[in-house]
Amino acid sequence: MATGDREKAELLNAFFASVFSQKESHLQPQQHGMDEGLGEIQPQIGKQVVQEHLATLNEFKSPGPDQLHPRVLKELAEVISEPLAIIFESSWRTGEVPADWRRANVVPIFKKGKKNDPNNYRPVSLTPIPGKILEKIIKEVVCEHLETNAVIANSQHGFTKNKSCQTNLISFFDRVTSWVDTGNAVDVAYLDFSKAFDKVPHDLLANKLVKCGLDKTTVRWICNWLSERTQRVLTNASSSSWKEVTSGVPQGSVLGPVLFNIFINDLDEGLEGTIIKFADDTKLGGIANTPEDRSRIQNDLDRLERWAKTNKMKFNRDKCKILHFGRKNGNQRYRMGDAWLDSSVCEKDLGVLVDNKLNMSQQCDAAAKKANGILACINRGIASRSREVMLPLY
Repeated sequence: MATGDREKAELLNAFFASVFSQKESHLQPQQHGMDEGLGEIQPQIGKQVVQEHLATLNEFKSPGPDQLHPRVLKELAEVISEPLAIIFESSWRTGEVPADWRRANVVPIFKKGKKNDPNNYRPVSLTPIPGKILEKIIKEVVCEHLETNAVIANSQHGFTKNKSCQTNLISFFDRVTSWVDTGNAVDVAYLDFSKAFDKVPHDLLANKLVKCGLDKTTVRWICNWLSERTQRVLTNASSSSWKEVTSGVPQGSVLGPVLFNIFINDLDEGLEGTIIKFADDTKLGGIANTPEDRSRIQNDLDRLERWAKTNKMKFNRDKCKILHFGRKNGNQRYRMGDAWLDSSVCEKDLGVLVDNKLNMSQQCDAAAKKANGILACINRGIASRSREVMLPLY
């Protein structure tokens, strides 16, 4: 057990660093594959653009390791927007990223489970605000390119325009329920990547950026922004020592989610079943009436396992589950690599409980239970029973 803040920070940082993929010593992403990339652009960042970004800063957010507070930047927007625009444009054009922008203070956010297990914390990076503003400007260019050329597959609903958890659930279960309604047996695999955002190998990501047709200038900037990163963990007032970040896209950064979408985009290639993703949350479903149908689903799972190996990612097989829908379902067992996957009667899907009967009663029960708990809490703490008091509180 560690009780001191400094000790805790060191322990957490050592754990966060332990999940990174190994660095490729022989591969410099800056040079690699750049020649096939599509042309170069001459980035132009005007004072006006920077000023607008500074004006929309949230002054209650924490600063990064450079200690430049967003409130200071916001209040001085008029004065500093021009020098910042010059720095941004020069950084983007040359691909040089200031060392400051590649440092991150990591705040451990507790997820669930035991609080004394470092595995139950999510590392969220606080990075310097000026660097984040340039990320935003570059992200707009990248997203415009991805939309215009329809690069990101339709199966991705996370961090994409006009899509959300709702669109993911509706489109997937619309298909599954229609299969079940026509008397089919349907098997759905809920797949879970282990530390997906932290494991993305930079060299493979660089190749995928080039493949999706981004210009050289932007790819070079992103590669340099990702390389030679360092991080330290903050707990209360203490911080750990700095550790090198050898893989992954920083959680809490602006570009991170977009880069992750590009990285995982080719997961669908060659699959016969229906696959749908929300960032790294993946569901694979298909009709499972005949042995042929079931072996098709198994082949898809084998393909996904091969994709993970090639891309240096890893499935958390204990958390991968199979749900069997339909009356005549033979409850076929599937495997991932050499491990058999467990069947489940109910799974939490993007926050919604889905059971093998496809009715939403468990989700409704959970929501009602939570609401009743809140009512009981108000009941104990507030004497008044008037509508004006109860409703807003509830």
